[in-house]
Amino acid sequence: MGLPRLVCAFLLAACCCCPRVAGVPGEAEQPAPELVEVEVGSTALLKCGLSQSQGNLSHVDWFSVHKEKRIPIFRVRQGQGQSEPGEYQHRLSLQDRGATLALTQVTPHDERIFLCQGKRPRSQEHRIQLRVYKAPEEPNIQVNALGIPVDSKEPEEVATCVGRNGYPIPQVIWYKNGRPLKEEKNRVHIQSSQTVESSGLYTLKSILKAQLVKEDKDAQFYCELNYRLPSGNHMKESREVTVPVFYPTEKVWLEVEPVGMLKEGDRVEIRCLADGNPPPHFSISKQNPSTREAEEETTNDNGVLVLEPAQKEHSGLYECQGLDLDTMISLPSEPQELLVNYVSDVRVSPAAPERQEGSSLTLTCKAESSQDLEFQWLREETGQVLERGPVLQLHDLKREAGGGYRCVASVPSIPGLNRTQLVNVAVFGPPWMAFKERKVWVKENMMLNLSCEASGHPRPTISWNVNGTASEQDQDPQRVLSTLNVLVTPELLETGVECTASNDLGKNTSVLFLELVNLTTLTPDSNTTTGLSTSTASPHTRANSTSTERKLPEPESQGVVIVAVIVCILVLAVLGAVLYFLYKKGKLPCGRSGKQEITLPPSRKSEFVVEVKSDKLPEEMGLLQGSSGDKRAPGDQR
Repeated sequence: MGLPRLVCAFLLAACCCCPRVAGVPGEAEQPAPELVEVEVGSTALLKCGLSQSQGNLSHVDWFSVHKEKRIPIFRVRQGQGQSEPGEYQHRLSLQDRGATLALTQVTPHDERIFLCQGKRPRSQEHRIQLRVYKAPEEPNIQVNALGIPVDSKEPEEVATCVGRNGYPIPQVIWYKNGRPLKEEKNRVHIQSSQTVESSGLYTLKSILKAQLVKEDKDAQFYCELNYRLPSGNHMKESREVTVPVFYPTEKVWLEVEPVGMLKEGDRVEIRCLADGNPPPHFSISKQNPSTREAEEETTNDNGVLVLEPAQKEHSGLYECQGLDLDTMISLPSEPQELLVNYVSDVRVSPAAPERQEGSSLTLTCKAESSQDLEFQWLREETGQVLERGPVLQLHDLKREAGGGYRCVASVPSIPGLNRTQLVNVAVFGPPWMAFKERKVWVKENMMLNLSCEASGHPRPTISWNVNGTASEQDQDPQRVLSTLNVLVTPELLETGVECTASNDLGKNTSVLFLELVNLTTLTPDSNTTTGLSTSTASPHTRANSTSTERKLPEPESQGVVIVAVIVCILVLAVLGAVLYFLYKKGKLPCGRSGKQEITLPPSRKSEFVVEVKSDKLPEEMGLLQGSSGDKRAPGDQR
């Protein structure tokens, strides 16, 4: 019991006496150095803590302390500074009237104690501790691309984090899904190392090792670097990474795209999915509806069965098989029913109806489908909806009722699922022409394409009255288009061109007048056709009043004839007005003969004679009769 107490008393006495032993008479205890913090590359301002009187700063020596050894770096004499030879020779300067020593381009090697000493070393000395900082670069993280199996017996490398060029050494913290990771025996291990660069900066490398489970397949890992600057504490984060995690397959299932009700014509993809990584080898089979046996389907390189376009025959029961290549265990999926909705076998009765004008016609539409159908009837030429329902009734048929009628069978619950059937209704009659007359602007000696279109039932044939290369093309069962390639000659300009359409019930004719065009002075209007391009018949004018052949008109222009007639009528009207005026004035002695002489002065009586022919009507002749009733013999007429 006495020995322990003696030991304790001895230790207590030693502890209490230590400060006193250190206190040598005449020597004061050293104060803590002044702390100055700067970043790499900046300028450190070292302020001498001596008395600020000018006399105390006129004689100062600066030292750096390296490995407990003072090294002179700068001296001040009479207020003038001078660098000492060495590593600081070109980076030091005086500021603030000699009270501050500026150190430029600070590096990590400059982290040490600096001191300034006055003329009396024992009483005039100030110590400065310089701390240097440098933020590391953005952390670079590399994930283990080879992956980690969940059945590993020890922690496997997850990722590596590297922080370059920092000072001092930063601290690294690893995170998983936003939560920091700590060392855990046999579960988590963090291995860090650092390298000193020639610049004095540090490169930190940290490796995270962990034992992962299946739930970590989507886990996000990242690293964080914590470091200090003169402004305070800071941190930088890396990007997030996901490490491949390998685990066995437990379940296999089928997936169909697009989702929802399918229809014929769709692009359908059937793929196998599994909850294992890596996924097993997949195969897809379809049940044969006749034998009930599963038959393997052909898939693409990714194990996906593509149905394009999907048909109703693709409907059926599908199943997937997943083979684990490590264990050679095959896992089947649940069978899945695939239904491709369809509309097929649209038919119209009667299929080729023919009717006389004035009769009636009933068209009936039928179709097959996997869903309920709706029907509607459209006019093919106009797209007009004529009837909603499977039956279309046409009464008192006219020639205009001939042509196409389209039955549309659709599934309203599946947009875009429909089928149509076209039926042509034929109404007996002679040909109809697309136009009766047309003027075509041409140039002489050019090759010209003329076209002529006609319709009727039975189908008409078209002939031309001039020689040339003709061809026919069916526009529909009752409509035909004929094209004639011909050379424009003077004779053709005189006679024009005529096309005639005929069938068993009659014939009809169209006429094309050819007119020379001067491209520099004449621009044809919209109602004419220029022969410089193909002359095409347009159905905007219907002129089918007769079914007999029409005589070709005289080649002279009808407009010229009309103008001539109007001019003649005006001349006769003016002449009649003049004669009536003279008659009323008494200056026109008219007789009853076929021609009368107007009374003139003696000197001009033989110069002007008005002759009225005797073929005028009695009423017209009466206007020219004179009071004397003189008549001239027919032989005297001029």
